[in-house]
Amino acid sequence: MRILITNDDGIHAPGLKTLEAIANTIAGSDGEVWVVAPAFEQSGVGHCISYTKPAMIAQLGERRFAVEGSPADCILAGLHDVMAGQKPDLILSGVNKGNNAADNTLYSGTIGATMEGVLHHIPSIALSQFYGPDNARLDDPFEASLEHGAATVRAILDAGEWEEDRDYRLFYNVNFPPVPASAVKGRLVVAQGFRRETFFGVKSDTSPSGRRFNWVQGGPQHHRTGPDTDVTANLDGYISITPMRVDLTAHDRMADLKARIESTQ
Repeated sequence: MRILITNDDGIHAPGLKTLEAIANTIAGSDGEVWVVAPAFEQSGVGHCISYTKPAMIAQLGERRFAVEGSPADCILAGLHDVMAGQKPDLILSGVNKGNNAADNTLYSGTIGATMEGVLHHIPSIALSQFYGPDNARLDDPFEASLEHGAATVRAILDAGEWEEDRDYRLFYNVNFPPVPASAVKGRLVVAQGFRRETFFGVKSDTSPSGRRFNWVQGGPQHHRTGPDTDVTANLDGYISITPMRVDLTAHDRMADLKARIESTQ
C-alpha cells in the first residue's frame, strides 16, 4: 500500500512521528509512506489553500518533503508534484496535538487535508489526540494514538464505506481519548457534537508601538456534547470515529425550501 501523510502541526511535530509509525504498520514491508507536511505550524487554517501565492517545497529526506503552506497545499503538492503518477491508496492526516472534535472540526487544518484528499477521490482519514490531565504529562501524550492507531485505521479500511459511485465521498474523523493507552475502552462510531458553552473569541492587546492586535482564544475543551457524539465518547475513554462528507448542502431542507420559494414565482 502507498500512503501519503501530512498534518497541521508541522513537519517536526511529535504527532507526525506517531502517524509515521501508524502508516508504516498499515503499509507493511512492501509499502511506501510519503510525508508531505507544512514547514511550519498551520493549526486552525481549515481547508485553506495558497491560491494567490506560490508555496515553496523542500525535500528533507527519502519520501519526505516540507511545504511552506497549508495542509491542503501539502496534499496538492503530494498528488501533483511529489507523487505525480504514483497516486496514493490512502491519505492520513495528523496525529493532531489536541482534539478535532465537535466545532473544532470546522477550523482544523488536519481535517482540511482529508477534505482535499477526498475531493481527489482518495480514501482519507484524519486522526487527532485529545489532551487532558490524564495524558498531557505522560512521557508520550500520544501513546493512545500510537498503540491503537493502526488497528483503528484498519477497522475503518475493513468496515468503512468509501462511496466510490459518488462525487462527494465519505472521509473519516478519528479522535483518540485523553487517557493513557491502557485506559482506552474501545471504538465508537458517533456524530460530530457541538460545545454549547465553548466558542472562539479574541483578546485584544496593544503593542509598545501603539498598534492594536487580536489574539484568538478558544474555550474549555472538556464540556460534553450530548449522547452519541464525539467529545462525549472521548471523555468517556473511547476512540471516536465520525463519517463525514465535504458536501455542505442541507439536503433535509431542500424539498421544503424549494416548495416555499419556487411557488412564489
